Amino acid sequence: MSENSRPNHDTDVDADIETGIEAGTGATADFGFRTVSARDKTRMVGDVFASVASNYDIMNDVMSAGVHRIWKARFVAQLGLRPGMSVLDLAGGTGDIGFAIAGKLERQIKRQGLDIEQPAVNICDINPAMLAVGRDRALDRGIVDQVTWSCGNAEQLPFDDRSFDRVTISFGLRNVTDIDAALREARRVLKPGGKFYCLEFSRVHAPILNRLYDLYSFTLIPRFGELVAGDRDSYQYLVESIRKFPEQKALVQRMRDAGFHRPAYENLSAGIAAIHSGWRL
Repeated sequence: MSENSRPNHDTDVDADIETGIEAGTGATADFGFRTVSARDKTRMVGDVFASVASNYDIMNDVMSAGVHRIWKARFVAQLGLRPGMSVLDLAGGTGDIGFAIAGKLERQIKRQGLDIEQPAVNICDINPAMLAVGRDRALDRGIVDQVTWSCGNAEQLPFDDRSFDRVTISFGLRNVTDIDAALREARRVLKPGGKFYCLEFSRVHAPILNRLYDLYSFTLIPRFGELVAGDRDSYQYLVESIRKFPEQKALVQRMRDAGFHRPAYENLSAGIAAIHSGWRL
């Protein structure tokens, strides 16, 4: 283990995440359109996702009219998965991406007649409430033996260097307090030859479509949050966080600065979302 490595430990979803909260002390960060201390952002984002956890998947369908499922399917299809790979899904919360990855690997293993039983997918999230929902969903689907769970901060991952063949994060990077630290950590835990993938809301550059998208986002999504989840403020934050997130080329540069090789992106739905990827050599 290198001096920069952190011990690998799976924790119960009720684990204390105070170390992750303390990591950003002394700096500032965006919480939607507000500037707050880094410590406060970590706590405030935690409160948002604790509030929305039980309705998170329903709201994703309502807000996107189900389009997020198409984006996620495209995302998983790009990962280049093969039996025997180990995958870390960051901000994996309720399990959508982790379960899809585990299912794809399981189908490959059965099709090839291989004898691989160890769970290949670790779902990691800083929020115990989101992990609790994900574990309940895994129990309901009968797939608890296909994934493992870790409660941890993407900026200080509890895994050794060079542990995973793929690191993924879906609609989570914009919510971390220090994006650059999270990118560096993702690269650290990748094996040489491994690849990082990020699915995130991004920037629509077509002026007319952008105005319509803003109208929908700022007018309807908070209202949906209030009607469906009883929480307007959390969804107002989520909309604002999308607008504050780096646009496509800016995120490519930040990935390059974090040490990723050949960072690139693909727009989805005219840039409403984008898939970014980069290699660790």
